Amino acid sequence: MAKTMKFGDCVADYRAIMADVAARRFHPIYLLAGDEGFFIDAICDALGGSILNEAERAFNQITVYGLDTDAGAVVNLCRQMPMMGSYQVVIVREAQQMSKLDQLVHYTSSPQKSTILIICYKNKEQGRGIDKRTTFFKSCQKNGVVFESVRPRDYEVDSWLNTYVASCGLDIQPKALAMLKEHVGMDLSRMAQEIQKLSVSLPQNDRKVTDNHIEQYIGLSKEFNTFELNDAVLKQDVARAMRIADHFGHNPKSYPITLTINILFGLFQQLFLLNYLMWQQRRKGIALPNDNELMREIRVNNLYQLKEIKMNVGRWDNRRVFGILGLLREYDAKSKGIDSGGLDGGELLKELLLKIFTIR
Repeated sequence: MAKTMKFGDCVADYRAIMADVAARRFHPIYLLAGDEGFFIDAICDALGGSILNEAERAFNQITVYGLDTDAGAVVNLCRQMPMMGSYQVVIVREAQQMSKLDQLVHYTSSPQKSTILIICYKNKEQGRGIDKRTTFFKSCQKNGVVFESVRPRDYEVDSWLNTYVASCGLDIQPKALAMLKEHVGMDLSRMAQEIQKLSVSLPQNDRKVTDNHIEQYIGLSKEFNTFELNDAVLKQDVARAMRIADHFGHNPKSYPITLTINILFGLFQQLFLLNYLMWQQRRKGIALPNDNELMREIRVNNLYQLKEIKMNVGRWDNRRVFGILGLLREYDAKSKGIDSGGLDGGELLKELLLKIFTIR
C-alpha cells in the first residue's frame, strides 16, 4: 500500500525544492500535483522566475493551459531547442484538464537536458488525484521531481502559518492569527495574500501584527465577527453576544445565519469532547493529551482558541452542552425556513442565543 503523504512531509518537500531553485539546481521535469494549490503555484512561480532571465523568457519560456492544448502539442514544444540560451521552459498549467495527459510519457520517458517541463495538476478541479500507477507518473519520478501538495488539517496550519509570517518579516499575536484564520478559512493562497498585504502595509519599525491591524488592513471588524461571537458565547458575555447578533442581523449577506449556527455548533462540539476527555482523566486516570494532540482530538484549529476553551470549559457542563447541540440543530432547520415562525435570520439568532445562555 502506498504511503499517504502528510502535510508535514509536503512542507518539508516544498522547502527542499525551493532551496534547490534558489541554488539553481534544476531538473528536467517537475510534476506538481495535489489538492493544495498554494504550494503548486509557489513552486511553479519560483521556477518560472528563476530558470531564465527576463530577456531569455521572451524567447524560451512558454505557458500553455490543459484545456487549450493536448499531449502531442506539449511534446513538440518540449523537443524544440532553446534560442540563445541554455534552457527552454515549458509550463503546463491546469494539466488536470488536458485530455490524454498520460501520452506525455512519450516525452517524459526520455526528456531533453535543454528543456525544463513543469506540469501543474490540481486535484480539486476534477475531484480526483493523478494516477500513480501509470508509466507517465513513474517516468516523471525517474527522470525528474514529483511533488505531492497536501491540504492541511485545521490543527496543522498554525506552525506553517507562523513560519510563513516570519518569512515575510512579521510577527503576529495569537489573537490576530486566530482572527485571520477565522476570516480566511483553510485557503492557504488567500492567507498568503493577506499576509503579503500586511507586510507591505505595516511600517518597517513596527512589524508585530495585532487585531487592530487585521481590522485596518484586512477589513475584518475586530468586534463584529464570528470569532468574537464564539468568544462572547464561550465566556457567557450575554451583552456582547447580543450586540454581535444585532450587527449580524443588519448584515445578513456578510453573516448568513446558517454559517453562524454551524460555527457555534463546532464550538459546542469542542466543549463536549473536552469535557469528556477531562471526565476520563478524573474517573479513569487517563492523562489529558498535550496541546498539539488535543487540538487534533477536539478539532480546534489554533492554540489561542484551545487556550480560551480550556479556560472556560468549566462554564459548560456536558448536560447543558448536549441540550445546546439539540437547540442548534433545531435552529439550523428554522434558518432554512422550517417552522421559523416568520422570524428573519437576525431575530432567530438572538432567540437562539438567549436559549443557549438560559438552558440548564
